[in-house]
Amino acid sequence: MKVVLFANTEWYLYNFRRSLAWALRDAGHEVLLLSPPGPYGEKLRALGFRWLPVPMERRSLNPLRELALVNWLRGLIREEEVDLVHGFTIKCAVYGSLAAHLAGVPARVNAVAGMGYVFSSNDLKAKALRPVVRAMMHVALGGRSARLVLQNPDDVAFFQRARVVDPTTIRLIPGSGVDCRRFAPEGVRQRGERFRVVLPARLLWDKGVAEYVEAARRLRAEQRAIDFLLAGDPDPGNPAAVPEAQIRGWVDEGLLQWLGHVDDMPALFASVDAVVLPSYREGLPKGLIEAGASGLPLVTTDVPGCREVVTDGVDGLLVQVRDAATLAAAIARLHDDPALCDRLGRAAREKALAEFDEKIVLGKTLAVYAELV
Repeated sequence: MKVVLFANTEWYLYNFRRSLAWALRDAGHEVLLLSPPGPYGEKLRALGFRWLPVPMERRSLNPLRELALVNWLRGLIREEEVDLVHGFTIKCAVYGSLAAHLAGVPARVNAVAGMGYVFSSNDLKAKALRPVVRAMMHVALGGRSARLVLQNPDDVAFFQRARVVDPTTIRLIPGSGVDCRRFAPEGVRQRGERFRVVLPARLLWDKGVAEYVEAARRLRAEQRAIDFLLAGDPDPGNPAAVPEAQIRGWVDEGLLQWLGHVDDMPALFASVDAVVLPSYREGLPKGLIEAGASGLPLVTTDVPGCREVVTDGVDGLLVQVRDAATLAAAIARLHDDPALCDRLGRAAREKALAEFDEKIVLGKTLAVYAELV
């Protein structure tokens, strides 16, 4: 069959769905990757995939432009004689599913990883968009020949309560999967003179960046030998992006080191002692799972998505959301207790192998395809 994988960035396709594209290709299927233009499109082509840039502006609210995009997708899907369309994130799931329906493609898989800006933010723009997005989701994602893939039980409960789709069409799949052979501990971890902590994520306010910086400020006041690292870039297509000038200001203040985008994440995880993600809400945070697979202790918030990865005191530490004080206390606890770090890191690795390995996730995803085609 011919499958379209449609996402809001080519970076997402390369980093989160490359293994799915490989699995489909290895099984003899044809794969077409779609996203707005960007540098990772050429990297996908270098791997032998067909990737096409989509005339999509992520932050656009212009109805005419959005209708033109859906019509463009409809024409492409019909011309390519696609058998199944799989859209990722709310906007791509809604538009891809609408276009597939209009093009006469019945098999539609819609993956919503977290609730996104519209449902996680409390600003006026997000609140105003919620009823509109809910209505569009109801129209686009419903039907017996469609499946809605969610990553954590809280999101499943939300969609069941909201009755956006028939609950029998919802499938729970834990994330996009992690290659636990690539992300693995490199022998016995040796702690250096300074304790190194990293927050690996797109630099958005709702990833808890402000709380992370405040925790750094508090622990710096205690004169602790802790280095705080940020790995990632701001996402200009997201309204919650942290301004680059703000990040550079924190660096100049001596609160943290900003690494920018990091290609070799296994090497980064091998160089740090703990990983922190004080997010406000997630689908299922891949960076946190990769860190756990690497045998690192994890600190994250007790919110949907994050608490599916970490069980407090077992394979990491859970802290209160939007609370820099409890975050700083958890980091200090790991700094003071190397034995706890080792125990949590080993348990995090075991959980990643048992629940989040990409082989498990790919098997469940292909099983959803088999329901429809």
